[in-house]
Amino acid sequence: MSDPTTGGSFGAALRGILADTTAFARHQDANMQPETIAVLGERIRETGVKYIYYMIPTLGSRTVAKVVPAEHYERMLRKGIAFHRTALTDLQTSREGELIGGGVDAHEFWGLPEPETFQVLPWDPEVGRIFCTAYDPPQLGAGSGGLIPLDTRALFREAHRSFTERTGFELRSGLEPEMTWTGPGMEVTCKDDQSPAYQVENLEKMRPVFKKVISYAQGLGFAMIQGDYEDDGQLELNWDFDRAELTAERMTTYRQVCKQVARELGIHASFMAKPYNGKMGNGCHHNLSLWRGEENVIEDGRVELHVTDTGRHAIAGMLQHTPGSMLVMGSTVNSYKRYWDAGQFAPSGADWGLDTRGVAVRISANGRMEYRLPDASVNPHLSHLYLLAAIEHGLEHELDPGEPGSLNPALGEVVVPNTLGSAIEAFEADSYLMGAMPEELTRIFLQLKRDEWARYCGQISQWEFDQYWEAIP
Repeated sequence: MSDPTTGGSFGAALRGILADTTAFARHQDANMQPETIAVLGERIRETGVKYIYYMIPTLGSRTVAKVVPAEHYERMLRKGIAFHRTALTDLQTSREGELIGGGVDAHEFWGLPEPETFQVLPWDPEVGRIFCTAYDPPQLGAGSGGLIPLDTRALFREAHRSFTERTGFELRSGLEPEMTWTGPGMEVTCKDDQSPAYQVENLEKMRPVFKKVISYAQGLGFAMIQGDYEDDGQLELNWDFDRAELTAERMTTYRQVCKQVARELGIHASFMAKPYNGKMGNGCHHNLSLWRGEENVIEDGRVELHVTDTGRHAIAGMLQHTPGSMLVMGSTVNSYKRYWDAGQFAPSGADWGLDTRGVAVRISANGRMEYRLPDASVNPHLSHLYLLAAIEHGLEHELDPGEPGSLNPALGEVVVPNTLGSAIEAFEADSYLMGAMPEELTRIFLQLKRDEWARYCGQISQWEFDQYWEAIP
């Protein structure tokens, strides 16, 4: 077995992927095949699209893009878009005034389009979008031409492909993104001592929202399946599960859909993890399963609720690395307020159970592992990347999660961070995850999160003023 302190087989594979300096040239060559050019050109002409967003998700789970007149599609296939490298870190400036991710002297990257991702925006059929992959451009000399590890969408796609080659398993997932809507007509209807969840009257108030969101999502290829009202102004709309990289990409698109609907209706939409005390936070449960072909290897057809040995190993990997991955699953200061508010269905430990909602990993009747820690502000490509690494560690070393509902001494004491500051410490202490992930990704993500924690710690809140202004004598 491989050394877990070097990230195991997962880390070795990622290092190989990032060392491939031919990646840009191969992508460019594929884009310039006559059939590829012809197919994209025909789709643009058929749809009548006049403008195209060439876009890349950022490390902070936003999206950067440039808009280009559609007739330049062939030139874009060859050259792509160019951005300052710090665009991948949202051009975030540190407390000291330095651009995180390389400063003003950082070189630009080139994003080559992926023509198969072309879609028309359903709210404006003259505008399309295409996802791009970020590379160090070849003109930088020796060592350039490879994938940039800060492009978490492309990084997870390649990591998943490599994982499948090694293990024979495909990770499939479905997300449950909750979000809060506020504005005229969004007021809740319920008694003070009851939850507004599931009440059709509250769902009716959200009818203008869910009709537009579902319609636009379907126009972008989502297989929308169900939705419900959960808490004050909180709506959850779900789409069918799929290969994990497609699910993560759809989450990026779903956020864009929701923001567009809010603009059209004159209301506000937020994926903030914990907008209110005493109310449920906005979670984003990750429902995971491993497939060999069309066989779900997490369950084996038995009627009673259970999980296979393969599933147990995967669960154990996720639980063991829950503390180290919390900085990804709860990536903001506000994320941790969701775990402090007792009784609101947010787990606070590294445990698992059979169809119980108070644990980190819930096994459901349809053979999925519901990882309940991530919140709605999560970077879905990064969360899937870390979960995949943890799962492979569990599989590779046949880790045991213990019995459901009990702590497993074999995993040691697993303490889950409850602030962003403690999550930073746990992240750095996880030697397997530190070895599994690209150094640049880890270093810059830590820089962003340390800066965010420092900013928060330096702020004087209204709570402090209320507590201490008149406290003495």
